[in-house]
Amino acid sequence: MHIALGITGCIAAYKAASIVRELQKRGVTKITPIMTSSAQKLITPLTFEALTNQRAITDQWSPPESREITHISLARSVDALLVAPVTANTIGKFANGIADDFLSTFFMAIEKPVVIAPAMNKEMWSKEAVQKNLDILRERGVHIVDPDSGYLACGEVGAGRLAEIKKIVDTLFDILKPEKILLGKKIVITAGPTREAIDPVRYLSNPSTGKMGYAIAEQAVAMGADVTLISGPVEISPPNDIKMIPVVTALEMNDAVEKSIVGADALIMTAAVADFRPASIATGKIKKDKMPREIKLERNPDILLSLKDNKNIIKVGFAAETENIEGNAKKKLESKGLDMIIANDVSEPGSGFGSDTNRVIMISKKNESESLEMMSKKDVAIVILKKLAGLLL
Repeated sequence: MHIALGITGCIAAYKAASIVRELQKRGVTKITPIMTSSAQKLITPLTFEALTNQRAITDQWSPPESREITHISLARSVDALLVAPVTANTIGKFANGIADDFLSTFFMAIEKPVVIAPAMNKEMWSKEAVQKNLDILRERGVHIVDPDSGYLACGEVGAGRLAEIKKIVDTLFDILKPEKILLGKKIVITAGPTREAIDPVRYLSNPSTGKMGYAIAEQAVAMGADVTLISGPVEISPPNDIKMIPVVTALEMNDAVEKSIVGADALIMTAAVADFRPASIATGKIKKDKMPREIKLERNPDILLSLKDNKNIIKVGFAAETENIEGNAKKKLESKGLDMIIANDVSEPGSGFGSDTNRVIMISKKNESESLEMMSKKDVAIVILKKLAGLLL
């Protein structure tokens, strides 16, 4: 899960460090700090960079780390925006469409859940303008964690103290909690590449990182499914509460799938399985001057095609294409007897191997197709699994 954490210029800004720790305890794997200029006068960006291992965004005009427009690409990749503490000034900006720094501009761009936790003096909190701005935000779907009453930084007692950290994080997680639409379903998911050895130090493979398959596995677990993840070699830690089967070669993946689908309700084949393998593997490293000019290849099993006549399981395939995306995907859907196929153009920036986002076309065996906008792989996973839940009814 990826959360953007906004910190504004309130004396309670120091409590945002504890919010980071609480989010991490709850399993949030990535937190991007966004600090207003006023917040930086109260606590340093270095604090949050050390806690999150992420660059704190402090300036609308800082050079981006990539050629992407930062507030747009970040808005698409996060799961939610949490602003805690949020000042009366930032509340006013959010409510009235003012975008004069990174945080307010980011708020304008994000279409994910937003949670804000105000903190201020009791007189400021009670002002009609502040309350009207909060009403506007509530009407627009922003979730507000009202402040507690108690001893305030100004020495007075009253409403305005930042809510308890647990209450703030509980609110966020209650909003993000997915429906258990796959409860009781057994789902097998493949992910990552396979590697086909030439000798002990060389192999044939592809650029798959496993991000899409792992995102689907994580969301399937969150939706209540019993998940078996069969993964080729990747650099991602597996989600909690799954059965993990690591494999290397296409033959190993084929064997693992055959065994794992017994009694399963669905197979989601996101893995980029090598179509061919060397006909023979050298037992020792082949020296450069003795490397053959040609390597004889054998065809690997087509895992999905071998399951074409299996009517006991819903089969979902993936098609990584570079041209005629929908047409090629439909041919694969029909030839392999799939119930659904997910196609994407891996040559499109942000939609290829290794990216955190994806733009896909979902096609069902009823020839129904749905094109999704560019979105995070987590959001793509949610859409796919909701569609799968309908097929499992």
